Amino acid sequence: MTPTLVRQHPTHAGPAPGVDRRARARDWAEIQERMLVPLYEAVYERLEVGSGTRLLGLGCGAGLALLMAASRGASVTGVDCGAQERLALARERLLPETWGTPARAGIRIVDGSPEDAAPAPGEPSYNLLTAFEPIGCATGDSEGLGEQLAAAAPLAGRGTPVVLVGWGPPERCSTSAVLRVATELAEPVRGPGSWRPARRDDLEETAQRSGLWPDGSGRVACPFGYADLDSAVRGMLSTGFFDAAIAATDQEQVDKELAEALHPYRRADGTVWMPNVFRYLIARIP
Repeated sequence: MTPTLVRQHPTHAGPAPGVDRRARARDWAEIQERMLVPLYEAVYERLEVGSGTRLLGLGCGAGLALLMAASRGASVTGVDCGAQERLALARERLLPETWGTPARAGIRIVDGSPEDAAPAPGEPSYNLLTAFEPIGCATGDSEGLGEQLAAAAPLAGRGTPVVLVGWGPPERCSTSAVLRVATELAEPVRGPGSWRPARRDDLEETAQRSGLWPDGSGRVACPFGYADLDSAVRGMLSTGFFDAAIAATDQEQVDKELAEALHPYRRADGTVWMPNVFRYLIARIP
């Protein structure tokens, strides 16, 4: 199979003060993370992920993408830094021996930097590096990804494909209108991790700055669907895009404004449905 690289979810500075970090991580894992399953499936299908794959997931978070790769027979290593609550959920999903059930071979979860996830002596290099958290919608996310790619590239062979993921054009992403509330409420307090509109060339610019060679791309429909308004609010808050707004105002104000922004997407049965398109760019390590 052809070697490969891809990136996982944008890294935020962490929940705003007073936020229940465990509850936030659980909301991410149980409500929001699954919205990107069509993207994971499309990438894995295109790259023929299977038993010959040695995957390193950058910013692996709660590990759903890793679990899907492992179910295809891949050996997976997930690495993240400063996301202890999400990593705990990844271990719960992927390392069941922690909970008294048999261990699964070829699975590792690392709390740290890509260098901490280097293959053990004698083990082959990674032939798939993933970074699935979409960039291009949070201030500073592409710069952070560039640093991770620089650290991860030596762990993979020359020619290894790299897949970068980003939000589609704002006019194709209903969620962009909702995320705009985060910017309006966060003024003048803004910083790394705060929302910004996606740009057309975010992925290509990141690949170029990282010294990667573009080698194909694709678009995937990833609608955000929620059982009710409360689930939608919790799911959106779990992304971290609203943390600056919470710091600038308060939780109650953000909840109110977010619910109002979601109202146009409520359907007659009470569910919330927001069509979105995400992009992925396949590049290669020179």
